[in-house]
Amino acid sequence: MFGVHTALVTPFTSDDRLDTAAYEKLAVRQLEAGIHGLVPCGTTGEAPTLEDAEWKTLVAIAVSVAAGKVPVTAGVGTNATRSTVAKCEQALKLGANAGLLVFPYYNKPNAHGMIAHVKAAADVGLPLVLYHVPGRTAHRLSHELLAELASMKGVIAIKEATGDIRYGADVMRLTTTPVLSGDDFSFLGLMAHGGTGVISVVSNVDPRGTVAVYEHFAAGRTKEAQQAMRRIWDLCGFLFTDTNPVPAKAALAALGYCRPEPRLPLGTFKGPAPTGLLTELGLL
Repeated sequence: MFGVHTALVTPFTSDDRLDTAAYEKLAVRQLEAGIHGLVPCGTTGEAPTLEDAEWKTLVAIAVSVAAGKVPVTAGVGTNATRSTVAKCEQALKLGANAGLLVFPYYNKPNAHGMIAHVKAAADVGLPLVLYHVPGRTAHRLSHELLAELASMKGVIAIKEATGDIRYGADVMRLTTTPVLSGDDFSFLGLMAHGGTGVISVVSNVDPRGTVAVYEHFAAGRTKEAQQAMRRIWDLCGFLFTDTNPVPAKAALAALGYCRPEPRLPLGTFKGPAPTGLLTELGLL
């Protein structure tokens, strides 16, 4: 697994329903910009607030838009193994290429419980991308355990979202499973240590700019990759001035792609409008 995979936001209407038209346009824009994969119903997609029927609709749209051109990695992780397995089964039926398996939040599973959890999900037959994000789960795994989980049958990649490049490098020393950054700030740095790409928030707003970082680096153009990363650096900063995806939706609203409202309990962005930044980037 390689390249830029966009963790798609989930647009809502003014009466808090899925805005499927806006969602499809966002997904189409990603493909037109040359991204390498779509990731519906993850953290950025506000997965914990989605009803099962909404989740199915979003995955189905992503699969339809991708049309086999790029892989679709559907968010399947919950904090219960039974519901996670059910999500894996549903994603497989809907045509997803892989499942993004966030480690159980709140429960803080012990090591043998975590191993059993991943095995149960993998046994469904849907390839898995393990999602390590201690900022959301309140559970930072040892790099040895994460590498062990990554080496299990059925696991095809890791989304490493600690933002700690040393941690990511330590994981990569212990497994050959591809590691993608799950934190836009560590994208280029993690690739320098052997990472294979990013599952990105910033690519929602500037897909071409994010793809440029990867393509320059993959082609050995280190200086150009650095310049491309510096170009989107302030945008990365803006997108994490509030809980993700609150600022991302504000930026996309400024660009005219969707409404700015997330679903409660997340509140709408209250900071300064990002129009100046978006203009500087040539997006507005």
